[in-house]
Amino acid sequence: MKKKNLFGLTLTELENELADLPKFRAKQIAAWLYRRGAKSFDEMSDLPKDLRADFQTRYEIGTPELIRQLDSADGLTTKFLLKFSDGAAVETVLMRHDYGNSVCISSQVGCQMGCKFCASTLKGLERNLTAGEMLAEIIFVNDFLRGANQKVDTLVVMGIGEPLTNFDNLLKMLRLLHENYTLGLSYRKVTISTCGIVPAIRQLIEEKIPVTLSISLHAPNDKLRSELMPINSAFSLREVLQAGENYALATGRRVTYEYILIGGVNDTEEHARQLAKILAGQLANVNLIPLNPVDERNFQPPSHNSIQKFFHYLNTHKINATIRKEMGAEINAACGQLRSKWQGAGDKG
Repeated sequence: MKKKNLFGLTLTELENELADLPKFRAKQIAAWLYRRGAKSFDEMSDLPKDLRADFQTRYEIGTPELIRQLDSADGLTTKFLLKFSDGAAVETVLMRHDYGNSVCISSQVGCQMGCKFCASTLKGLERNLTAGEMLAEIIFVNDFLRGANQKVDTLVVMGIGEPLTNFDNLLKMLRLLHENYTLGLSYRKVTISTCGIVPAIRQLIEEKIPVTLSISLHAPNDKLRSELMPINSAFSLREVLQAGENYALATGRRVTYEYILIGGVNDTEEHARQLAKILAGQLANVNLIPLNPVDERNFQPPSHNSIQKFFHYLNTHKINATIRKEMGAEINAACGQLRSKWQGAGDKG
């Protein structure tokens, strides 16, 4: 009989599962699962031995296995390839900034959005990650940092997958992560990235949790965006920008628009002019991201000169723009690259 996985359960769910035990036992177990890095029940030293033995026969702690770890030369970025019990693998990235440690997690195994420049979508969508699996990515990194007396300070849901098509699991994970018995992470330290699933953005507004919303634009007009991002045929630029404006008005939080600069495709001054025009008056930032090339995609990064001209145009036309600092390019830091190489090599170990 398959053992029930306790990892990913809320405190209330743990209490219900262990209803024949005193409630404080659920609190002890939650602390071991989420704050103390236990990988087996034998490590739970404040539980009686016979209870630990009983748990060992009935339950499991379903956390992922580390398949590969890649560290950037500058020591600022570490990418982990993690595998769950069914063999599904995802990428999780630790980025060390001067303001703290940020973890970028995946929300799905693969992706169905079909963006033409992205490695995550090369083999389509396998399945959604559960709330517990997303939380497990974060806890994995937090456990990794504990040895250096550090912790996860901010979260970005910007890895493999489209988080807003896995809405219920995403929301459960965010609420669980916010609890003091896990990491107690403030919603304001969370960024959710989406390619523009308009109904789900409306749903997020209704949830009234003050996370930062990041919307992938990557083009300043519908024709080009549809060529790069098939989702634009379902939700046009006008609809996506209106949803972003509504989110900013409802939450008071500035929306970030991600814009990957692709050499000779969307990086000219005319593109910058169109982008400035459609974002005029919005409570928003633009995050310019020079393309991190993917072997399977026939796109090239922009020149340094085109990046600077694009950036300068936006900022001189009242659009607050930044250029994302390149981190981990030499360790396949673009979403999906490491997983794609692992799959291509047939390495399932």
